[in-house]
Amino acid sequence: MSVRNIGIVYRKELTEWLRDRRTLISTVLVPLLAFPILMVGMTSLMAVMMSKAEKEVPKVMVIHGENSPELVAALHASKDLEIVPYADDWKDQISNKEIRAAVEIPSGFDASLNGKSPLTVQIHYYQGEVKSEYGAGHVEDSLKSFRDEFVKKILEAKNLPDSLISPFRLERHNVAPPEKVSGAALGGLLGYMVILLSMTGAIYPAIDLTAGEKERGTMETILSSPLSRVDLVLGKFFLVLSASLATAILSIISMGASFYLVGHSSAMAKKDAAVFQLHIGVPTVLSVFLMALPLAVLFAAVLLTIALFAKSYKEAQSYLTPMTFIVVIPAVASLLPGFDLTPKLALIPILSTSLVCKEIVAGTFHWNYILLILLSSSVYAAAALFIAVKMFQRESVLFRS
Repeated sequence: MSVRNIGIVYRKELTEWLRDRRTLISTVLVPLLAFPILMVGMTSLMAVMMSKAEKEVPKVMVIHGENSPELVAALHASKDLEIVPYADDWKDQISNKEIRAAVEIPSGFDASLNGKSPLTVQIHYYQGEVKSEYGAGHVEDSLKSFRDEFVKKILEAKNLPDSLISPFRLERHNVAPPEKVSGAALGGLLGYMVILLSMTGAIYPAIDLTAGEKERGTMETILSSPLSRVDLVLGKFFLVLSASLATAILSIISMGASFYLVGHSSAMAKKDAAVFQLHIGVPTVLSVFLMALPLAVLFAAVLLTIALFAKSYKEAQSYLTPMTFIVVIPAVASLLPGFDLTPKLALIPILSTSLVCKEIVAGTFHWNYILLILLSSSVYAAAALFIAVKMFQRESVLFRS
């Protein structure tokens, strides 16, 4: 193995790679621009739509309220509700978004107020439909106000203080620093994207340097050069690895800029914007990069090996497309609540890296797991690279017909 020869192959492949406009678009422009456009655009649009839905005065229907004039009057008096006449097809009207909710008042409701067997007032709405859920919330607030006023009147009649309705108050207080709050919320997303983009960034160059060479008829020319197969495959491997890491690094930069823009956007509510105040220091960036490095080596070697079996560019794409699903399933575990690292999970590639990156971004460094994951990932990466070298030495694979 010659470092000089590996460098020659690497520079040659890098020069051809950078000349390709598709490469620059997929590796540089897309990672840099995709996240700001998607996150800033989508969050701004979502904030506008949610604000519009919250300010809407929902149309609400009252069911069986003939014997409960006080409650019906209270609902009519609410400025946050528009009471519409009753219709038998009220379920269809809710489903068709003609009205937002319906209040079903049970018979004998007024009599039950002074009894010992309270009845239930049901609020019918369209679950999952934002405006219907806001409408149901406004109805619930009106009913709670009616209930509190009723209890207050009873207490006044008995010369008891109003404070008996709420003898004490509850208040939640966050003690975690902002970086840990945002890290816990967004750390999983960062780890997931680093893993996914490390793989997707390596797919195109892996195909181009193997199946692409075969399709262009240049594979034989390269193999006839006075370079060993080991130097040749390592030169190509380092180019694929460079593309993988470049895509991941640019995406992290883009995500950081996106979080900053969203967190400081005037369209975002303060309580929601606090989640996007993600402060990633140099130690965190280096730690995530260190954890992703063996995984990028694994991806580069595996993709290069699989693409080498293909006879054409299109065939290689059909081979490598399923790899996306194989990677996404364990990587998405970092986004699931309650999914924590264990010694067994630390030995599973991709999944372990996804989970440990989430912990690192949140500011927690489990050194025993970090060392175990680094060791296991490095073993997997070395095995994959060894197999890639062996496949390049087999004529039946290189010239498969």
